[in-house]
Amino acid sequence: MADAEAAPKKSDLKVRAASAVVMIAIAGLAIWLGGWFWFTFVGAAALGVLWEWWGLVRRFSSGLAGRVVWMVGGVAYIGLAASMLALLRDAPPTGWLVLMIVMLAVILTDIGAYFSGRAIGGPKIAPSISPSKTWAGLGGGILGASLGVALAVRFGTSDPFAGWVNAALAKQGIEESYAAVNLWPGITGALVWGLPIAVVAQAGDFFESWMKRRAGVKDSGKLIPGHGGLFDRVDGLLAVMFGFGLLSLQAYLAAL
Repeated sequence: MADAEAAPKKSDLKVRAASAVVMIAIAGLAIWLGGWFWFTFVGAAALGVLWEWWGLVRRFSSGLAGRVVWMVGGVAYIGLAASMLALLRDAPPTGWLVLMIVMLAVILTDIGAYFSGRAIGGPKIAPSISPSKTWAGLGGGILGASLGVALAVRFGTSDPFAGWVNAALAKQGIEESYAAVNLWPGITGALVWGLPIAVVAQAGDFFESWMKRRAGVKDSGKLIPGHGGLFDRVDGLLAVMFGFGLLSLQAYLAAL
């Protein structure tokens, strides 16, 4: 979770760091391999999150109707976000780049919010939902997301990475040059991209915190050492991809 929520003990730091490295390595390998590897990875993660969602719902909702509504909402929320994530990788010609931007921005939102929240502290955003999240943490998250956007675009449009992607696109019969896409945003552009990504990611974080508070638990699960469950790790990414999904559906309906 972002922003110093239940600050970890020093003894947990190595475990958390090792788990984070393993998670990033596995996700990175799945993205690189693409195809059914990536779809299987995203699908498995989505099912894991949905299972943890159900575990939380069972704790705070006892009525059949309420549980049904929550599960339908969970399938819609997680399903749309996961579908966007799975399809984005191979969306020509800049799907790779947008995927890099979003994922790195969300990761650095988490890191920026966590460390700025611990270092600066200050007024809380919503103490009844997440007592340790501060406005300083949100500011650090926005800066982190903006840095993530800038780094992703800078790396994604430079050699040799762009050359590798162009070669992969050529095998799919896509002639448009990935490297030629001019998305280097500068400081203003990075903030324009980074601010909404950070705010939506933090909103997703708050939403999951609210569900856990209602359920009376600290973590959504125990799958990842030092990090809790899958939902704990991807709450911000889910919210951002769900937002992308809604915008895509709106654009599709408007084009009909």
